[in-house]
Amino acid sequence: MAITLPKWEGLKRPPFPFEESNVTHSVEEPDFQRCRMMNFFIAITPPTSTAQMKQVRVVKGKPIFYDPPAVKEARNALTAHLALHKPDKPMSGGISLRVLWLFPRGKSHRNGEWRITKPDTDNLQKLLKDCMTRCGFWNDDAQVAREIIEKRWSDDPCGIYIELEELEVPK
Repeated sequence: MAITLPKWEGLKRPPFPFEESNVTHSVEEPDFQRCRMMNFFIAITPPTSTAQMKQVRVVKGKPIFYDPPAVKEARNALTAHLALHKPDKPMSGGISLRVLWLFPRGKSHRNGEWRITKPDTDNLQKLLKDCMTRCGFWNDDAQVAREIIEKRWSDDPCGIYIELEELEVPK
């Protein structure tokens, strides 16, 4: 079954890597305001340390949560790379976020094969969205109303492909 998506004049989305070509566009143009869109690729080895790896210690009878060094390192690396792509002003309204995580391929995997091992996509996304909030892509990661996340093994390049789009707002 093909999915029908609206097509807005002058708004074109580049093909998402590894995307199936089963998407069709409707002929009628809806009456929507134009939305901002951006996409970019971060050429780094995706981190396997996630926000869920917080640790706890007890100080004077109270639990203190902290990020272990590997998570701090991953957060700092992601933030530094994301800062290079930050928009002039934060995106507003609802946001669609598509992310493709391309991990270095091991000997037992094929290029483009799904990565079905840890870390989980929700844990990867939490760290990424926290860093994107810190960089000013949006005001609050609660604005992300639609997400598509993929994890794949890759020969080259390895990294993170990110596509953001402000969701349509009726006039």
